[in-house]
Amino acid sequence: AALYANQGKGVCLLDLDFRAPSLQAVFKVHNTEYWLNDYLNGVCEIKKTLRDFSQIHARRGKLLVGFANPGTEAIREMTAKDRKWEMKALGRLLSLKTSLLNDMQLDYVIFDTSPGLQYSSINAIVSADIALVVSGMDISDIKGTQRMIDELYDLFEKKTGLVMNKVFAEILQSKTHRADLAKQLMNSYNLPLIEMIPCFCDILKTGGTTIFASENPDHPFIKTLDRVATAIENL
Repeated sequence: AALYANQGKGVCLLDLDFRAPSLQAVFKVHNTEYWLNDYLNGVCEIKKTLRDFSQIHARRGKLLVGFANPGTEAIREMTAKDRKWEMKALGRLLSLKTSLLNDMQLDYVIFDTSPGLQYSSINAIVSADIALVVSGMDISDIKGTQRMIDELYDLFEKKTGLVMNKVFAEILQSKTHRADLAKQLMNSYNLPLIEMIPCFCDILKTGGTTIFASENPDHPFIKTLDRVATAIENL
C-alpha cells in the first residue's frame, strides 16, 4: 500500500482480520472514533472509519487506512456473528469497493485478511478482483494454503497469485535452485508465482513497528515488494 502511494496512487488499506487486528499497532493508532467493525455493523459510513496517512507515508499519492477494533469485546462480538450478518457484511464490502474506487477516485483498495477460512476472509475474496496468497515454507503453511486454494479460491474463480515468504537466501542465490523451487511451487499450488521473498532478519527485528517501505525505500526487501506490486498489476 505504501509503495503504491509513494508512486502517486490513491490507496486505501483495510484491516479485515477481526480476530487478530494488527494494523493499528503498525500505524501506532491507539483509538479512533469509528472502526471498520462499525461500518460493517451499519453504524457509520466508510469515510468515518478512515485515517489519512498521506503526509507521513506517501510522497506523492494518498494513503487511507481503516482499522479493525482490537478490543477484546469487539473481537468476541465479531467472532460470534451469524451467517445472516455475514451476508449483509458482504453487501457492504461490495458497495464499499465501489464507493472507494469510484466516488473517492482511489486506484487501489487492499484488504488485509486473516489466514484460513473465516467469513471475513471469504467475504474479502468474493469482493476482490485479485487475491494474493502469502505462504511460508514450513509444511503446515504449505498444506493449509493448498487446502484453502482448493476449497476456496478455485471455487470463486479469482485471479490469484502466490507469494512465498521467508525463503532461504541460499536457495535464491542459486539460479538453478531458484528455478527448481519455483517450478515445484507452481506445480504444488497450481498458481502463478509472483515472488519468493527471502528471510530478512533485520526486518524481523523491527517487530512490525515501522512502515518499512516509507522508512527504508532502498532496502532489498522493498525492491522485492516493488516487483510484487508490478506483478499484481499484470495479473
